[in-house]
Parts: sequence; C-alpha cells; structure tokens
Amino acid sequence: MSEHESAPATAPRKNIEETAQTKFPRGLVVRLFAYLVAGHLVAGFLYLLFEVGGK
Repeated sequence: MSEHESAPATAPRKNIEETAQTKFPRGLVVRLFAYLVAGHLVAGFLYLLFEVGGK
C-alpha cells in the first residue's frame, strides 16, 4: 500500500436494529414488554375500581 492508501481505522457502524438486537437479549426484551403490558393492565384495573367505587 502507498502512504495515501490506508485501511479504515474503524469498522463501519451497524444500524440501530443490529445494535439493539446484539445489546439486549431477546428474552429480556420480551419479558420487559410483558411486564409493561401487565403493569398497565393492573393499573387500569385499579383505576376502574376507584372510578366505580367513587360513584
């Protein structure tokens, strides 16, 4: 190689989807999503109880 031709200093950056999949295991993402859904359902149920009980 001549002095003007050099190998890239860093590897090309990955897109956000590849980074997210390699950064967090799939099981963790699924469990987090399930906890968020379940938490919102419980919160909605409690809200409903207070709305009905307050009448």
